[in-house]
Amino acid sequence: MIYTCTITPSIDYTVYLPEFYTGKLNRTEEVYYFPGGKGINVSRVLNRLHVDSVALGFAGGFTGNYIQSFLSDEGVQTSFIETKEPTRINVKIKASNESELNGPGPNTTHEQRKELLAKLESLETGDWFVLAGSLPNTIPDAFYRALASRCHKRGINFVLDTSGGALKQMIDTKPFLIKPNQHELGDLFDTKINTNKEAVFFAKKLVEQGITHVIVSMGGNGAILVNKQQTLVAEAPRGQVVNTVGAGDSLVSGFIASYVQDNDVAKAFRYGIASGSATAFRTDLCEKKDVEALVSKVSINTFKEEDVT
Repeated sequence: MIYTCTITPSIDYTVYLPEFYTGKLNRTEEVYYFPGGKGINVSRVLNRLHVDSVALGFAGGFTGNYIQSFLSDEGVQTSFIETKEPTRINVKIKASNESELNGPGPNTTHEQRKELLAKLESLETGDWFVLAGSLPNTIPDAFYRALASRCHKRGINFVLDTSGGALKQMIDTKPFLIKPNQHELGDLFDTKINTNKEAVFFAKKLVEQGITHVIVSMGGNGAILVNKQQTLVAEAPRGQVVNTVGAGDSLVSGFIASYVQDNDVAKAFRYGIASGSATAFRTDLCEKKDVEALVSKVSINTFKEEDVT
């Protein structure tokens, strides 16, 4: 079974309008209310790819109830720890320029965190645990490390999809997969990454530190996968980008969905790229038919330094 964990879920209130003017009344053209959070996105996409998962994390209040009801209606299993305060609402303004207003993450108690740790006791060898999204510093680092440690002890595939200081501090937990973009990868080494060659160089350093697979998003230039056996470069299919929210989460979902079925890294990478692109071409997360229509359009090649100009 695949378990996703979102420490700071949200309701994403997304509005579309031609232009956004500060200090004035703005009337929106389209409005959407979706459960937000990277782990939740992974579960939603897995469900659309016909792969079961259980969404874990912390949720509370009327907003937390809405998230759980929404996921249940979509067919996603949930097992959230209830908090006393309402789950946050994030406002996404889609106009000529994009703006966001993100609420604060939840305040959790020691007992609530112990309850989440206890849920890992039911996981079995070969299961997946995807810790995705922001990891607030209001929760001790030792808690996140304890989640990773329990996964390793039980033979669970630990996937880490976060950024910033949290990612840097969790590198030595040796995840099965991480997915930084080129800027996040650069931040890990206090440098800037501009080329595929540079991305490959630093991704290999992470593999040397014990991470099994590193996928680096290179924006419009596609993505790179590095592990001990191979270095692959993917060129994403062309299309009109409508919404980048959830594209990276969809990549993770597509990779896992394919890998659990075929145990083929290159095939999983291709399916992940197709999934991320399919989401980018929609206002919501991708559907299976959209992903499968793009799979053959994803170009995957072995990275060769002599080909880099």
